[in-house]
Amino acid sequence: METRDEAKLLRIFVSSTDKFKHAPLYEVVVFAAKRYGLAGATVLKGFMGYGASSVVNSQKLWEITEKLPLVIEIVDEGAKIDGFVETILPYFEKIPKGGLITLEKATIVLHKSGNK
Repeated sequence: METRDEAKLLRIFVSSTDKFKHAPLYEVVVFAAKRYGLAGATVLKGFMGYGASSVVNSQKLWEITEKLPLVIEIVDEGAKIDGFVETILPYFEKIPKGGLITLEKATIVLHKSGNK
């Protein structure tokens, strides 16, 4: 991607306990993004939040299971993001819980590759 290219920011809101088959949903999405050839993906962990169920989840020291909100962010060229969304939508149709997927326009200001 070149700088100042028009791109899209894909945000996927899920829970840390959401599963696709037997794997964490956030891992499934990130590995799918890598296979699809997207520039990168980041999973952000929230400390507190709620979704369509209106149940507030927060990080508590005394809880055994950690059900927290997660946001998966992916930025790439608009056409690649659009194609990837079509690829992952079936995942979300198969999970029993809710989720939210949003798209925004983004402008790449800097995209510098690092060394492996």
